[in-house]
Amino acid sequence: MTENKIRFKNQNIMVEDRDKMTVTGVEQVESFNDNTIILTTIKGGMIIKGEGLNISKLNLDDGGVKIDGRINGLHYTDKDPNPKNIMSKLFK
Repeated sequence: MTENKIRFKNQNIMVEDRDKMTVTGVEQVESFNDNTIILTTIKGGMIIKGEGLNISKLNLDDGGVKIDGRINGLHYTDKDPNPKNIMSKLFK
C-alpha cells in the first residue's frame, strides 16, 4: 500500500448523469452494499451514498474504481478512517 501512496498524487472524480462514477486515487474499498460504498483514497476516506450501487470495475494497482447505480451524494472523511468512526458518522 505504501507504493500506491507514492505513485498516486492526484485524485479525480467523474460523475456521469448521476448513474456512473469513476474515482481515481483509491487505496482500498472498506465496505460496500446497495446503498453505501466506503473507500480509502489518497485524499481521505470517502463515503458514496445512493441506490442500487455496484462496483463494476476495481483496480487497486492503478487506483481506479467504477461505480454504477443512482448516486445521491459523496462525502469525505478523515485521511485514515477508522471503520467504527465511519459507521457512527453514517448513522447520526
